[in-house]
This record gives sequence, structure tokens and C-alpha cells, in this order.
Amino acid sequence: MQTATRRPTRPTVSHWLAPMIWLLLLLGACWGMSWLEPLFRLVEPDSRDVIYARADFFVLLGRHLLVVGVAALLAIGIGVAAAIAVTRPAGRDFLPMVSQLASMGQTFPPVAVLALAVPVLGFGTLPVIVALLLYGLLPIVRNTLAGLEGIDGGVAEAARGMGMTGIQRLLRVELPLAAPIILAGIRTSVTINIATAAIGSTVGASNLGDPIISGIVNGNIAYVLQGALLIGLLALSVDSLFARLQPASLH
Repeated sequence: MQTATRRPTRPTVSHWLAPMIWLLLLLGACWGMSWLEPLFRLVEPDSRDVIYARADFFVLLGRHLLVVGVAALLAIGIGVAAAIAVTRPAGRDFLPMVSQLASMGQTFPPVAVLALAVPVLGFGTLPVIVALLLYGLLPIVRNTLAGLEGIDGGVAEAARGMGMTGIQRLLRVELPLAAPIILAGIRTSVTINIATAAIGSTVGASNLGDPIISGIVNGNIAYVLQGALLIGLLALSVDSLFARLQPASLH
């Protein structure tokens, strides 16, 4: 008897509805923050200015995305490569060391990393990228290791029996099977670093943390709320996007 094959369903518009809504809210907040002045005036009735105006919110958003994106790409490249290397027979002895180094990177406070990096790298974006890179490695390394180590040995043996080389097994079997778990680690890493990147404003890396730092320095809670609102909306936009990508990777 012939059985019907189940075809993978293509994502519909409604599948992407949540990320689109969060993104529109983020863009709307960047564009129309001044319209919310009456609400922020309730928080800071005695302040002369309640809307942060030292830099355009869209510019700050672009800079925030740039630093998080560069750090994420570096963390993905280094983290996935390191996890692959220590799950191969030649590198298995280094597996505990790689896991410990990745853990140390996240337990070390990003502020401390900045304090150590600024004298060497100077003020600006570069020390922030280094801090975010170290802070974002652990979820990626840990999940890549879990994904690769969790593959059924019979599947790898079957691929070997088909005559696949080590590289072919990695690219065609292991990584596709581990992809959902790896993507979950990337999702965690990027979402955490979106919030962590705000500390870059303390060392001259302009981003969405600028209103927060300025508000703390000047005692203006309205500025702090504006920065926190935009960072929160950005984190929700990215996180909901990853949430929609993960089910697709399971098919």
C-alpha cells in the first residue's frame, strides 16, 4: 500500500507575524518617541528635556545592531569551530578545556573585560566587541557540543557505512541534525548580548545604551526608560525571529 509522503509546510505570513509586530513597534518607537513626551513628562515633571535628543534613535539602533552583529558572527564562528574540533577524535582531549574557557568567558563580568581591554584597544567599539564575544561564547559552545554529542551513534555509523568521509558526515549528517540545538544557543547568546551591549556607552561606543547612561549621569529617569524600551523591543524582535526560524530547522 502506498503511503502519502508528508511535505514540509512553507511558513505563511502569519508565521512571521510576531517578529513583524515587534519590529514595527521598535521602528515606530524610534521614529515617534517625541510623541510620547507627555508620558515621560509624568516621570520627570521638573526636567527641562525629557526626550533624548543628542543622537537620532535610528542611528543608535544601527550602531547597536552593528556591534552585536559583529560579536555574534565572531562568537558563532569561533564557538561552533571549537566545538566541532573537540568532538573529533584528534581533539577530544581538549573538550574539558574548551568547555571551561567558554564558561569563564561568561562568568567574567563584561564591565571587567572592558576595563582590561580599553587600555590595550582604546575607547570605542572594539573593546565592546571583545567583551560581547567572550560573553556570548558559552551558549554557542555548550549547545553545539550538546547537539553533536547527542547524535545517535547508529546514524553516524550508517553514514560511515555509505562511504562518507569525515567532512561529508559532518556537513551532511551531524550539523543538520544538531542545527536546531545550535540555533537555540545562538538565540540565547544574541538575545543576552543585545542587552549587554548597552554598557558599551561607558567606553565611547555609541549605541542604544547612550540614553540609559546619560539618564543615570544626569538623574533623568525618562532617558533611562527610553533606552530600556528600545533595547527591550529590539531583544523581543530578534528573539521572536529566532523562535520562528527554529521550527523551520526541524523539518
